[in-house]
Amino acid sequence: MKNVVLIGMPGCGKSTVGVVLAKILGYRFLDSDLVIQETENRLLHDIIEQEGIEGFEKIENRINASIDVEKSVIATGGSVIYGKEAMEHLKKIGTVVYIKLPYEEIAHRLGNLEQRGVAIKNDQTLEDLYNERVPLYEKYADIVCEEKNMTISQTAFFIRDKLKEYD
Repeated sequence: MKNVVLIGMPGCGKSTVGVVLAKILGYRFLDSDLVIQETENRLLHDIIEQEGIEGFEKIENRINASIDVEKSVIATGGSVIYGKEAMEHLKKIGTVVYIKLPYEEIAHRLGNLEQRGVAIKNDQTLEDLYNERVPLYEKYADIVCEEKNMTISQTAFFIRDKLKEYD
């Protein structure tokens, strides 16, 4: 089995589920947002503040398109789906899993968007962003995991079982 790439809205649990899934599969875990911060030597919200959303998305696209790992669970940032090169690369090196949660649950989990480094335009609401991104997540997903009412462990085991079916 190759890599597993987790996509979805900020707050859906990609990083949390990713760590548990990596342990279950015996894989490494990689958080692409942390790779961006390390590579740029800046926090996500600082990059967005200094470069703007478009500048951030270019950096995110470039860094995600260059990830070179094997047998890893890769948790991506919520805006990774805007990067064509990144998504083509990630689909080539892994199975893409969309962790899907209803808008209300995302809104409840997120809290302060700026501190989380969420790439959202000034005139956009979280709901606008959710509605804009969902079709892109669904477009790129090999597997969709409806996470509502699942614990972290249940989500990880669900994904593991779906990966077996997918291979």
